[in-house]
Amino acid sequence: MQPKIKVWVVFSPRTKFGQGRAELLELIDRLGSINKAVAQIGMSYRTAWGYIRELETAAGFHLVERNPGRGVRGGTRLTPRGRRFLERYRSFHHGLERSVSQQFTKAFGRRRAPATARKPRLTA
Repeated sequence: MQPKIKVWVVFSPRTKFGQGRAELLELIDRLGSINKAVAQIGMSYRTAWGYIRELETAAGFHLVERNPGRGVRGGTRLTPRGRRFLERYRSFHHGLERSVSQQFTKAFGRRRAPATARKPRLTA
């Protein structure tokens, strides 16, 4: 038994930012390509661009920048402001996870692995 939380930053009734969009932005930045990122998570390029445009409009700043060409300078990366936003979201989310874990422990006691996952005790 363990706690699970889902958290979104809501910009408007239609626009929210959560784990899925954070993962998309991280992959774009790490891989330098929207195509590579969407291939890894099983999303269409069009859907990803729709998410990005929607978020940028709601946030009021650009999250990604596209540089034409191939190689080190080409591709798509997060803007400095987009990277800061993502870092703040991750910090916010991790803080909530720690807090939820602490509250869970207070309410239910120390978490234990399921009986099937525990290693058998050796007796002498």
